Amino acid sequence: MNTIKHVMMVAFAAAIVFWSGGRADAQDTCNGRFVNPISDICWDCLFPLTVGAFTVVPGSHPDTENFASPICLCPMAAPPFIRIGVAIGFWEPVRLADVAKDPWCFVNIGGLTISPGFNIGYKGIGGPNGGGNQSSEYFVHWYAYPLLYWLELLADAACVEQASFDVMYVSELDPLWNDDELSFLIHPEAAIFANPIAQAACAADCAAVSTTGRNFPGMFWCAGCHGSVYPFNGNIPAEVTRIQGAALAAERMTYKLHRQLLAWRTSGPSAICQKQLAPIWPRDQYRYQLVNPTAHTAGPGTCPRAGTATPVYESGRAFPMQGEDIGFLIWRKRTCCAL
Repeated sequence: MNTIKHVMMVAFAAAIVFWSGGRADAQDTCNGRFVNPISDICWDCLFPLTVGAFTVVPGSHPDTENFASPICLCPMAAPPFIRIGVAIGFWEPVRLADVAKDPWCFVNIGGLTISPGFNIGYKGIGGPNGGGNQSSEYFVHWYAYPLLYWLELLADAACVEQASFDVMYVSELDPLWNDDELSFLIHPEAAIFANPIAQAACAADCAAVSTTGRNFPGMFWCAGCHGSVYPFNGNIPAEVTRIQGAALAAERMTYKLHRQLLAWRTSGPSAICQKQLAPIWPRDQYRYQLVNPTAHTAGPGTCPRAGTATPVYESGRAFPMQGEDIGFLIWRKRTCCAL
């Protein structure tokens, strides 16, 4: 994982050196702004805060399964070999995601467009700027954004993501992101779900997440009302609105990172002592808050789960005919044995 990260960071640094403000043949202008770490955050999305199965601070959003007991025991490599703690659960803002129509458009760092100096990441982009069931292509950039660690809002630092702001993944450098056939190499099970019955079943997931705020259990191949999570790339065959298509691209990137063992399960009783590898994405541990072009910090549908119908929260927050790109703040559930 470190090797991949270093290669991407070197490429990103080289691209900055060759910054030229974008390509003349791009269909859209790169739009975006820096995310304000205070005013652009939905702080209500931090909750509910739990100790064991007991809710200490309630929240307006559905929660995931928590550790049953308020007391937890975790193994240690050195004496006394057992660590006793308090089982807490909370939601943590840990990642930012650019979802751009044009390659090399970094939405959440001010709408910066760079030229890498080589012809990588460029290909035809289908469909107009609007929706209307048009095919579209999106490029995704994934950033480390451990806000609780920076602001020191939790006493036990071991329970929060400890990192600095960093560009973790750039889809333009990944050949699997641009090609449906190549992406099949990391998700061969897609052949099982590429049939009308499996796809029609996603309607149940859409109904569940839109009415209860919870995804239908076990239907990992679905992204609710957004469509199929397969293939793991930014080719959206039936985009209805730009935010719907962008949300699906962000959800596909989430699953892709799990499949490549670059993302972890951090929620549930089994993750109380340490994060776990999860090649099948635990979609219930993620929330996607819209932060670009307009931050959605309050009101109905803030921080929705994967696949939530977008009309609930997208009205008046994006203007597709202006070619705006989309940015999300990714919230992740954390279950932890705190000291």
